[in-house]
Amino acid sequence: MAADIRVEPLGDREYLVRVEEGPAQASTQIRVTDTVFDRTGLPAGEESRVVHETVAFLIERQPVIDIPPMIDLDDLADAYGDSYLEELDRRLGGR
Repeated sequence: MAADIRVEPLGDREYLVRVEEGPAQASTQIRVTDTVFDRTGLPAGEESRVVHETVAFLIERQPVIDIPPMIDLDDLADAYGDSYLEELDRRLGGR
């Protein structure tokens, strides 16, 4: 079953994400950082795509209920290293 990922902008490059996968549900607040976003080459209006694909990346690697309540993209890039950044690039169409 595919997860339902809903991204809501909060302002100041922060997003609230609600995830449902079967009976499992989680919410997280994600802060988009220049370091990660600039690497994508996407225009500013596309930040929500980065957030969506980041959450999709995470739920492929851990249960929905284990998604942290707050995520900073720089911290995520530090934790997963090149595997996150390369996968994000692939998911966004190799930009």
